[in-house]
Amino acid sequence: MARTSSKMTVLFNLFLVLSLCFTVSMAERILKSDTSISTGLTCESVYGVKSGDTCLGVANMFKLTQESISVFNPNLNCDKLFVGQWLCTSAVFF
Repeated sequence: MARTSSKMTVLFNLFLVLSLCFTVSMAERILKSDTSISTGLTCESVYGVKSGDTCLGVANMFKLTQESISVFNPNLNCDKLFVGQWLCTSAVFF
């Protein structure tokens, strides 16, 4: 009887250790994916959006592609620009 109880305890402890390893592994993946959003980018110059500005218009003004504007401003929503919004127009990657 004692041996069965001992085996169950060992199996249960093994299950707990494996569960902990799995949880830590998943947490690391989630944290790595969140930090990978952060590009090694330093903005060197900015532009304040004026009435009537569009992403394409600002890109053309600074001789950039619209894709560059999106890379320099990762959370930018071109459909919802607002007056006074700061857009990065020149950046350095590190």
